[in-house]
Amino acid sequence: MTQHAVHGTLTEEIARAVRNVPGVAFLKPGLATRVRSALARPQQETAAERTAGVRLAGPGGTGPWRVEVHLVARRRARTVDVARAARRTVLDHLAVRCPDEAVRAHVTVTVTGLV
Repeated sequence: MTQHAVHGTLTEEIARAVRNVPGVAFLKPGLATRVRSALARPQQETAAERTAGVRLAGPGGTGPWRVEVHLVARRRARTVDVARAARRTVLDHLAVRCPDEAVRAHVTVTVTGLV
């Protein structure tokens, strides 16, 4: 499997894991999703749309994994708890998939809205 394929697979896995965190409504939609919803055309979601709220940069040489997550939380949940749980989920997932590199991972979770 190529490095690009591994990166894409890991990004999708992280996005799926974060979407399952209690209090997460959805990942921040990308531009394509917003335009499509404005046009009201139901289509199957692409990989880019499933991972729109997750940016992943692999460890380049000596640097750590860098993961940015942008999500929308549910109002009934405490935002700080949702953000912490999402961050912990990403770190746990990286620990399983990349045990040697996960310890140094830098994970940022931004809550961009509430619904």
